Amino acid sequence: MPRTRVRLDQPRQVRRQVLPRWNPEAFGKWSERFARFLGTARFLVYMTAFVAVWIGWNVFAPRHLHWDDYPFIFLTLILSLQASYAAPLILLAQNRQADRDRVSLDEDRVQTSRAKADMEYLAREIAAIRIALGDVATRDFLRSEVNRLAEERDAAG
Repeated sequence: MPRTRVRLDQPRQVRRQVLPRWNPEAFGKWSERFARFLGTARFLVYMTAFVAVWIGWNVFAPRHLHWDDYPFIFLTLILSLQASYAAPLILLAQNRQADRDRVSLDEDRVQTSRAKADMEYLAREIAAIRIALGDVATRDFLRSEVNRLAEERDAAG
């Protein structure tokens, strides 16, 4: 069987992918929406109604129409499958939220350090102004000096 020569001066032909490409960001957003829905009262009402109808039908319907008798093993299987898919999706949504919180915390930390540096600068400026104002004559000092000079003038003249 002859081997085909590989030409290095030409690009290789693109191979077709067997599996379709998927966007992990889109899947993450979908998992967050799903996890958010699982935490709503609407989901609890839907799930309660589903289980109540299932049990009610399999207990009170005519015997030949039952599809899952008393221990409700098929219902247990369905609920277990739902839980086995819901748990990782909820964890994925929590991980994404933790990543967002980490980024937000880092931004807050940077902003806090900037605010602290600004406050320290302003405190130093205020201290410098207070020191400079310590050398400036105050109104009371000027008033006492004017009064003293007036008394000296009156005494001399």
